[in-house]
Amino acid sequence: QISWTPLLLLGYLFYLLLGAMVFQLLEKQAETHFRDQFQLEKLNFLQNYTCLDRQALEKFVQVLIEAWEKGVNPEGNSTNPSNWDFSNSFFFAGTVVTTIGYGNLSPSTVAGQIFCVFYALFGVPLNLAFLNQLGKGLNAHLLTLERWVQKPGRAQVQLSIFLTTGTLLFLVFPPLVFSYVEGWSYGEGFYFTFITLSTIGFGDYVVGTNPNKHYIPVYRSLTAIWIVFGLAWLALVFNVGADLMEKFLQLKWHKSDLSLAEGATTKLEDEPEQPRIHIPS
Repeated sequence: QISWTPLLLLGYLFYLLLGAMVFQLLEKQAETHFRDQFQLEKLNFLQNYTCLDRQALEKFVQVLIEAWEKGVNPEGNSTNPSNWDFSNSFFFAGTVVTTIGYGNLSPSTVAGQIFCVFYALFGVPLNLAFLNQLGKGLNAHLLTLERWVQKPGRAQVQLSIFLTTGTLLFLVFPPLVFSYVEGWSYGEGFYFTFITLSTIGFGDYVVGTNPNKHYIPVYRSLTAIWIVFGLAWLALVFNVGADLMEKFLQLKWHKSDLSLAEGATTKLEDEPEQPRIHIPS
C-alpha cells in the first residue's frame, strides 16, 4: 500500500501540470482576443458618445460588475423575474448543500450570509448522508465491482445496463432539454450537465437566468431534483473508477514486487555457494 502511494502522487501532480498546460494553450489566446476586443469596444463607445470620459465609463463598468456579482442581470429592466422567488431560492438551496456553488448568485445581506454558513454546515453532511443512502439503494440492484471483476458474465451485463441507462438519463437526454429551453447548443448543454453533476459548478452556464425567456415556475425546482439524483449516479461512477484505478495500481506494483523477488531468488540460486569461514571468538 505504501509502495504505490508515491506513484499516485506523481501521477496526480503530472495530471494537474498537464491540465494547466493544455488549458493555457487553448484559452490564453482567446482571452487575449476578448480583452482586446472589449477595450476596442470601450474606445468606440467613447468616440460615439463624446459627452462621456473614460473615468465615467470605467465607473459604469464597475457598476455592471457589482450588479452581476449581486445576482442582478444587467440585461433587461426592473421587470425581470426575481432571483429570490421560491423556485429560484429552492434551486439556490440545492446548490449550497450539494456544494456546486455556481457563483452567479449569493446572499448579499449579513443575515443571509450567516444563515448560509449554518445552513451549509448542517446541510452538506445531510446531503452526503442522503446521497450515500441513495447510492446504497442503487447498489442493492447491482453486483459490486469486486464481484464483477471476479465473476464476469451476468454481472458485467448488469453493470453495462446501469452505466448505459444512467448515461442516457443524466448526460445524454438532459442537454436536449436545456438546448430547447435555454437556446444553447447541444455541446453547451452537455458541458453544463457534466460540470453541474460533478459539482464543479463554474457558473458560466446556469439554467433559468435568461431575462428574455419565460420559464415555467417549477423549472429550476425540477432541475434541482434532477441534480440530486444525477449526483448520486455520477458519484457512484466516480467511486467505481477510483476503485478500478486503485486496484490497477496495486496489481501493477504487486506484480513488480513479485518480479523483483523472483529475480533476486533466481540470482541467488545461480550463484555458486561461497565457502564459509569460521572466525573463532
